Amino acid sequence: MASLNWSYQGNNGPDQWHKLYPIANGNHQSPINIKTKEVKKDPSLGHLRSPGIRAPAKRLSMLDHSFHVNFEDKDNRSVVTGGPLTGNYRLHQFHFHWGQTDDHGSEHTVDGEKYASEFHLVHWNSDKYSSFAEASDKPDGLSIIAVFLKVGPPNEHVQDIVKAVGSIKTKGKKAPFTNFDPSTLLPGSLDYWTYSGSLTHPPLFESVTWII
Repeated sequence: MASLNWSYQGNNGPDQWHKLYPIANGNHQSPINIKTKEVKKDPSLGHLRSPGIRAPAKRLSMLDHSFHVNFEDKDNRSVVTGGPLTGNYRLHQFHFHWGQTDDHGSEHTVDGEKYASEFHLVHWNSDKYSSFAEASDKPDGLSIIAVFLKVGPPNEHVQDIVKAVGSIKTKGKKAPFTNFDPSTLLPGSLDYWTYSGSLTHPPLFESVTWII
């Protein structure tokens, strides 16, 4: 997805994104503040189902604003289904959002509370579309599983990622990152909130079923 020049601060920060991307003023923009007293339980929603992370290859890429761990689409059988999803959504990449201090960093909030970090598993609708790029701007194209993280004792799985990131500190650098199962970062309970929203950075497509 090609994007025009944008930033998280300054003249091209979030307050200015609407000038480059008018959809920023849309009705289904993310992130949101989840107000737990206003949440409605939908008995038709079931559990998420996944056969496990079974992607053939992975690599870690350093970007302008973060890093991504990408999964190859070819022969990728790592999918999630169930819950609010119709059909299979294939794993494309995962990444984190974090702040400069431990008291904030998450994009979504719960009753106004921010978390230290937010982990995103990005999937695309592989039943209906031929690629992530094709799916990315469609209303049912993407699904992102988001997990809030708190500061606590060292987590061996997170430390594996931190170590790998330390080896590619420059934008554009890539490194192999194999034999890592991101499902190890999911919580024991898979209860979730869900809503229809958007990518949280340009191009801000309103194409995401969020599962938080």
